[in-house]
Amino acid sequence: MNQLQLKGDWNIFKGKIMQKWANLTDDDLQYAEGKQEELIGRIQKRTGESRETVEKALKDCDTTSCCD
Repeated sequence: MNQLQLKGDWNIFKGKIMQKWANLTDDDLQYAEGKQEELIGRIQKRTGESRETVEKALKDCDTTSCCD
């Protein structure tokens, strides 16, 4: 998978996460390799969800399924 495909997949994933938690912003979802903990923390802070809920949503919300 090349860099362009990865970026496209991340944009799809980001859109699905924003559908689940509408109060997230693009800034909240800035992702850099190795910053998973920061991403989870930002989502937790903004949504009030537990770490487990956020981790499960991120795991479940891949490019082949939709966030519920």
